[in-house]
Formats: sequence, C-alpha cells, structure tokens
Amino acid sequence: MFNTLRAVVQLTRPAQWVKNVFVFAALVFGVQWDDPHAINAALIALEAFGIFCLLSGAVYAFNDLLDWKEDALHPTKKNRPVARGAVSPHAAGLIAVLLAASGAMASLSMPRGFALTAMVYLLLNLVYSLWGKHCVLLDVILIAIGFVLRALAGAQAIEVEVSAWLVVCTFTLCLFLGFGKRRCELAVIENNSNAVKHRATLSEYSLELLTQLLSVTGAMAVVTFLLYTLDPNTPSPRSLVFTTPLVFYAIFRYAMVISRGERTGPTDVLINDRPFLATAVIWVLLILLLVLLKDHHLESYLPLLRYPGSVPTPPP
Repeated sequence: MFNTLRAVVQLTRPAQWVKNVFVFAALVFGVQWDDPHAINAALIALEAFGIFCLLSGAVYAFNDLLDWKEDALHPTKKNRPVARGAVSPHAAGLIAVLLAASGAMASLSMPRGFALTAMVYLLLNLVYSLWGKHCVLLDVILIAIGFVLRALAGAQAIEVEVSAWLVVCTFTLCLFLGFGKRRCELAVIENNSNAVKHRATLSEYSLELLTQLLSVTGAMAVVTFLLYTLDPNTPSPRSLVFTTPLVFYAIFRYAMVISRGERTGPTDVLINDRPFLATAVIWVLLILLLVLLKDHHLESYLPLLRYPGSVPTPPP
C-alpha cells in the first residue's frame, strides 16, 4: 500500500512543482507591501500556487501515460512509475483526470481571468503532449509559454498589473532553460543511443545550434531583466538593478553546468548544483529585502539612478 501511494506521488513529480513559483512573480514585483491588503494577496497567491501544482501534476501524469514506452528506453526516465510498472497506464489516466478536474474546480473560486488562464495552461499542455513536443523548436517555445501563463495567472489571481518587460524576461529566460535541457538530453544520447528514441526531435538539434540558441536567449533574458529594472513605470524598487551580477552569474553557471552533461535539466541543476542553488537563494532573499525596504527610503542611500528622459528627484 505504501509503495503504491509513493508511486502515485512520484507520478505527479513534486520536485517539478518548483516551476510553479513563477506564480509569485506578480506578488513580489507588483504588490505594495504597505497596503493593508498585501497579506490577503499573499494568501491568494499561495492558493494559486496550489492550484497550479494540481494542474501540473495532471500534466505530468498524462505525459507519463503517453510516453511510458519511450521512457522505458531512457537511462533515467525508465524509473518513472508507469515506465517501471508501479502504476498502470489506466490508473495514470484516472489520476490525471482527477487532478485536472480538481484544479479546474478550484480555479473557479478565483478571479475569472485566473480561471481562464488556468484552462489555457491545461489546453496548451494538451497540445504540447499530443503534438508540440514532436516539433523541433516549437517544443521549447510551448514550454516557455507555459511559464508565462503561470506568471500571468499569478497576476490575475491578486488582480495586479504586470510589466510587459517582466513577461518578456520570463519568456526568454524559460527559452534559455528549455534549450539548456535539450543540451543535457543530447549529452545523454552520447552515452545511450536509445535515448533518441525517447525524444525524436533530439535528432534535429545539434550542439552548434543549441549553443547559438543558448547565447541568444541568455543574452535576451539579461537585457530584458535590465530593461524591467530600469523602467520608470515598474512598481519594483529601482535598486533591483544592483542584483544584476547575481543574474549574470546564474546564467553563466547554468550554461557551464549543462555544457558538462552532468545534469538532466534546470530542476536538477537548481536542486543539486550548490553554487547555482546558493546564488538563487541569495537573489530571492535580496529581492525580498529590496521590495520590503522600498517604502523605508532605502534608495535614498544609493547613488541616484537616472533613466532616459527622467527628471532627478530631489533628496528628501
């Protein structure tokens, strides 16, 4: 009984739920924390995170149902519950339907925009699972759009506006991470010829192509992050720009780690690469500190930042 329950939990891939933290982007960057409704917004964002954990769990269960034969050929994915026979395909399908229905019902208690975006997220992943993942380049683009939908849903849940630059930054960053994952999968192929049978599109990627795509998307992610922090209309503190060195290091570290072929993807890098994990934790803590101290005139202790076309603000 315990082993069956454990296999069911593994089917939903809890370790991958970390991707749903994009739901909190609007909470961190778009909420004024001196607002008396800020705590309520945080609770709503937590509820939105839980709903997307249900929806993403349904997506993972459905993917395992579709891919269990191909997963059995993969050196690491052969240990997934359906591929190893711990959960039957029929049971995986039933679990996927129950999780999707639960997430959909829960989303109806949220603002209408959130519920609509949640349904679009499910539809997008259905398209990806049945067709998109077999299309080179489009497979990664669809995954990146899924992350943008998470961020957009988080904003709709707490009913705040999101900067267009933040949306573009999320999209380009997730393209960078997605192409990095394909680079990791190519490294697996070098050691196991059956791996290409697991994902046919890998035969159309090359190390040279992925290197170019990683260079372009990584640079765009950094540039759009800078544009977001320097946008005078952004609700985030302009001192956010001083976290840029950490962003550069994280991008470079990720590129270096995946080039070695030692990790299976972004989640593996985040959890198991200590320098990358430490950088991510420091960046998140620094972001929270800057956001919380925004209303205590922290910026008055920093050099005055000038934006194109802006007028200097006299010191208090």
